[in-house]
Amino acid sequence: MTIERNWAGNLTYRASAVEHPGSVDELRDLLARGGAARILGSRHCFNDIADTDGVLIALDRLPVVFEVDDARDAVRVSGGLRYGDLAPLLDAEGLALANLASLPHISIAGAVATGTHGSGDATGSLASAVRALTIITPSGETRTLARGDDDFGGAVVSLGALGAVVEVTLDVEPAYEVAQHVFEHPSWDAILADFDEVTSIGTSVSIFSRWEHTDFADQIWVKQRHPEARENTRADLFARLGAEPAEGKRHPILGVDPVACTEQLGVPGPWFERLAHFKLEFTPSAGAEIQTEYLVPRQDAVAAIQAVRTLAGQIAPLLLVNEIRTVAADELWLSSSHETDAVGIHFTWKPDEAAVREFLPTLEALLPATARPHWGKVFTLDAAEVRSRYARWDDFAALAARFDPERRLVNPYLERLGL
Repeated sequence: MTIERNWAGNLTYRASAVEHPGSVDELRDLLARGGAARILGSRHCFNDIADTDGVLIALDRLPVVFEVDDARDAVRVSGGLRYGDLAPLLDAEGLALANLASLPHISIAGAVATGTHGSGDATGSLASAVRALTIITPSGETRTLARGDDDFGGAVVSLGALGAVVEVTLDVEPAYEVAQHVFEHPSWDAILADFDEVTSIGTSVSIFSRWEHTDFADQIWVKQRHPEARENTRADLFARLGAEPAEGKRHPILGVDPVACTEQLGVPGPWFERLAHFKLEFTPSAGAEIQTEYLVPRQDAVAAIQAVRTLAGQIAPLLLVNEIRTVAADELWLSSSHETDAVGIHFTWKPDEAAVREFLPTLEALLPATARPHWGKVFTLDAAEVRSRYARWDDFAALAARFDPERRLVNPYLERLGL
């Protein structure tokens, strides 16, 4: 039997089989067999959210759906499609998404279900672009929910608890170009003194640090639409931060070859070749790694970063890189930015999960009580505490019970959360 693992290799799935249906009818047939099942995306989750001791069903071999609507402001696509495969199809139509995650390798349905996001003060998570979605429930029923429907807010970031998301309709807009700049060694004191101004300097802003120093961060990456509009403001701000432009292309983890990274040095290019940090044709980030992320309301961001700063001595030995970026508020019940502009504090750890898990309670205890862990990454926060940070959790649990009354999709991860 082939051993199936997630992308990072830190989790071996317990499933009795991994199935790849070639059609929606085959998908229904698989579900009709009964028993425990989970839907598998591109395997970029670092915990057991997708695991089961039943059957894993991957959507990667379903027929590709790509249909631009007549108004050219939305596109209907297959849920198993990766963003990196969708982007050039859209660009060929002169269209674009508002944002991308740092990795183009992730599947649309999986990213949406876990509340995965890109960056930008004015840009919501990837799930916020969803206009409608079609779900095959465990009983084989086809359910389509659209923005404005009563249950839509609970069906988008669904943790895989409702069924297989076979089609998604996404908001799109006319294609645009982006330029990417990298600045090095900005002062932490200056960043935190003007945090709102720093994160608003570009369409998408990421602050990277290995926390080997507490006086300054390693880098700030600025992705900017219509880049000529911010040149003078950017120069003034980064002078105040004590930061200087990078002289060459950089990787988020200093010292790593940046060949896998999207183009920098202010050279404009298509939106999908700049918004992600990594190119589709390369292994993203470090490969063998563990990831953790907490999203806090904007008003708690400086306090949260200061808490991380006080733990730098414990963090640095475990860390590959820390990234801080922003996400706009949305109305999706289990979104980490539900009803609040949020700041994500993301940790890419060295592949020592035992050591990471031993440390995380210390970190979680110092973060503000409003911090919400990313659903697809490693965290140790008490399940009751996690539930308490989502005002619509009970509504979501009721929705999941209606879609899956036999609890066939409820795995140990969801049981731990109290679903």
